[in-house]
Amino acid sequence: MSQIHTRQMGRLVAAGTLDQMDATIQTLARLRALHLVDYDGSDDDLKLGTPSEEADQLSRDVNRLRAAASLVTSSSNQAAAASPIRDALSGDLQNQVDTLLADNDRLAEIESRLASLTEEWAALQMVAPLKTDLDLLDGFKSLSTFVGTVRDESVARKAGKKGLFLSGNAGKKTVVGVFVRNEDAKEAQSALEDAGFSALPIPDYEGSIAMRMGEIDAERTELNDEQESLENRVSSWGEDNGDVLHSGLELLERDQELATAPVRAAVTPHAFVIDGWIEMARATEISESLQGQCTVVDIEPFKIQPGGGGHGHNGDHHHQEMPPIAFQDRTASKPMELLTDAVGRPAYGRIDPTLFMFITYPIFFGMMLGDMAYGMVTMALGWMLLRRSGTNEMLKLGGKFLIYIGLGTFVFGYIYAEIAGFEIFSHKHHTWASSLDIFYPAVDYHGHAWHTSLPFGIELAFPFHRVTDVAHHGNLEHLILLTIYLGVAHVFIGLIVGFRDILLYGNGHGDEGFVCALFEKGSWMILLVGGFLAAYAFLSKPAYEERWVNPDPAYLDLLSTMMMVGGSMIVVAVLMIMWMLYRYHGVPFPINIGLGPIEAVGMMPTVISYVRLFAVGVVGVKIAETGNTMLFEPLAHIFEDLSHASAMDYLSIVVLLIGWLAVQIFAWALGVFSPNIHAARLHFVEWMRQFYDASGEAFKPFGFKARRVEVE
Repeated sequence: MSQIHTRQMGRLVAAGTLDQMDATIQTLARLRALHLVDYDGSDDDLKLGTPSEEADQLSRDVNRLRAAASLVTSSSNQAAAASPIRDALSGDLQNQVDTLLADNDRLAEIESRLASLTEEWAALQMVAPLKTDLDLLDGFKSLSTFVGTVRDESVARKAGKKGLFLSGNAGKKTVVGVFVRNEDAKEAQSALEDAGFSALPIPDYEGSIAMRMGEIDAERTELNDEQESLENRVSSWGEDNGDVLHSGLELLERDQELATAPVRAAVTPHAFVIDGWIEMARATEISESLQGQCTVVDIEPFKIQPGGGGHGHNGDHHHQEMPPIAFQDRTASKPMELLTDAVGRPAYGRIDPTLFMFITYPIFFGMMLGDMAYGMVTMALGWMLLRRSGTNEMLKLGGKFLIYIGLGTFVFGYIYAEIAGFEIFSHKHHTWASSLDIFYPAVDYHGHAWHTSLPFGIELAFPFHRVTDVAHHGNLEHLILLTIYLGVAHVFIGLIVGFRDILLYGNGHGDEGFVCALFEKGSWMILLVGGFLAAYAFLSKPAYEERWVNPDPAYLDLLSTMMMVGGSMIVVAVLMIMWMLYRYHGVPFPINIGLGPIEAVGMMPTVISYVRLFAVGVVGVKIAETGNTMLFEPLAHIFEDLSHASAMDYLSIVVLLIGWLAVQIFAWALGVFSPNIHAARLHFVEWMRQFYDASGEAFKPFGFKARRVEVE
């Protein structure tokens, strides 16, 4: 099937005698081809299956190993053989896990005790200036005691006029102790409140504060030594057993999934029924594999009902249950599935945008960052991730993704003739980057090897000088215009895809066919084309008349016709949008009189949003250019006359070089994150909303995929 579609799905129902259920589950897990549909218990004649006898013990073992695995890491990124891991699980690994967990529990106790001692030490430091034993600061029957800090000591002294008053300084704070008879407590408390009194906790201890602080020091030293020893033991344990632990956990999780799988099936006292979705490409393989265990294996290809909507399982208003979505087998474009999954998988039968984004996403990213040096750094980072990915599929896809956008950045950097923020064909002055002109064909005085003018004001050139305006023989304004045209084309492609989806499968509200597609998407296509023609004619006509002394009347007539045709198309499109909102979305028609034009105006910011392909890139270039001007050029001047450099010049070399590298790293990091955000927005918001229905549920086959352990 085409790469722009998801896989064709079918519904599988398998039934057999109860004694064959475990064998059937084992076979399905090995095949990893069935997306199980859990039995909901709706049939009175069928009941939920029961887990196997070892399920409870497996659950306890999995929880223990998960707790242990959270404490240590695994250094291996290759899948190990299952047999040695099984031997370890049945051997001494469980006892070693108990030791690790006991050490961790003791570490938690030590950390808690150290925190308590630290808190007590802080309290002792606060009351130490009172130079009184701790047991004399509290605990009297006939006396009320107040120990704490105050803002005004002179006011606080009034509180102790009928008793004993102690004071001292703990850092910048004033600490007081007031001891009065119980009958004078309210008066003392009132006076202390006027002084800004804040009570301090009194540790429970009999003896001097210095003695207690000495005991705390000794205990903390002992605990710190024990903590260090335990941490070393845990670290050593992880180095010796971390790989086996994580691999063993993966095996136990597989065993647990197999042991609990029967609860997802329907059973009678003598039989079982398993229900789920499969990829039709594997129907024969699955049917033949289950023949030995199941008496009935029924596979029916899924056929979507046009107008049913193609939505996922959770939409209450959709009467047709939809299958999960499985991507096509891909190699080069597979990393772009990360982008598709970030939005949500397409509804069944709808166009999968992954292949489109494989082409357009690196182009959009490259147009913005567009620098050969940054492209090479990005590709190098992707290559490093790829090398270290091992069995980590997400890391592998992320590495390839970085290589793709890095390649786009490098290609457009070559087109722009930019490297590390320097222009190879600078319109200002020559730099070291000018020596790279040997990799380009001969250029004219304006730095162009090739230039051509196309209809609708399109100007193409190589190299394409995006940071220099037209007045200085650059292409800055040309890039702005190109991004708008690119926006028109990109949005129009999205509308074509949406037209196709509605034509074949409906709009999700029960409507289908050509007329529905014409009003739902055709109206926006007419609006987009009409708006483009009208806007081009409106803006071009006065500019053309101003530019030429004797303008061509035929061309002026053409522009007038374009404006009239475009305006007519806009009016027709707005009327169609009004009817579409009324007929297919249930919006009352009087409201549509105002809502239709408002909705139509929304197409303009959608297209203009693509100007960010110019703006984001130029901002990034200017950041790097500023660093080059303020830091690299002074550095280059010092190197030009290094034989006469002073000590201050050598110091400046270090400072300027570090500063310049910091600016370059910042410009690259910002260039990786910011263009990604904007490229994602252009695809996810401006483009996908023209057609995309992200209600698809991901296909999750029952079974195991080797991460740390080979599948048995």
